[in-house]
Amino acid sequence: MDFAGSEDEVLVRKAREALEGDLRPFEQLVLRYERRMVANCRYITHDPNEAEDLAQEVMVKAFYGLRSFEGRSTFRHWLQRIKVNHCLNHLKKQEGRSYIGVEEPEAGGFDQLRVQATAEHQAEVIGERELIARILNSMTETLRIPLVLCDMDELSYEEVAKVLGISLSAVKMRIKRAREDFRSRYLNMQTIVLEAGRR
Repeated sequence: MDFAGSEDEVLVRKAREALEGDLRPFEQLVLRYERRMVANCRYITHDPNEAEDLAQEVMVKAFYGLRSFEGRSTFRHWLQRIKVNHCLNHLKKQEGRSYIGVEEPEAGGFDQLRVQATAEHQAEVIGERELIARILNSMTETLRIPLVLCDMDELSYEEVAKVLGISLSAVKMRIKRAREDFRSRYLNMQTIVLEAGRR
């Protein structure tokens, strides 16, 4: 039995029946999905500076669309579709623009932003979560987005194909390549971190 889904259903019902101005049931839904939403917005858009704003915008869209939510899918899947569409629209708007966030690897090319870090310090700082985030951020959009949608958002291949507007066979191929690419980068990064830790 999907207990998380049934809890969502109760909160969705309460949020829809709440008096005007009573946001408590919806706030509980926000708390349940907030951290994952921010992380996924960051992974999909490769834009750590905008992830929190994008996640908030998704929740605002969900709040105003809640009355039209028909319950044909779970609230989680409905919310995921809103998030994916919102993030993809954000990416389309950003096409052609080039700016670099201070935390992005590309910023290392600017001497003014460079801070010398020892290999030992890097090994201490990079945890498992950070390692995964760095690897996802280093992947191409073509591979990263389908991988995040499938393995983090738990969308089926069919749902990924529909969201991205590509064929089912293209989705399967991209996810296969993305998993191989991720695995290879993960093993390489782990080796680098372990070697740095030994020095």
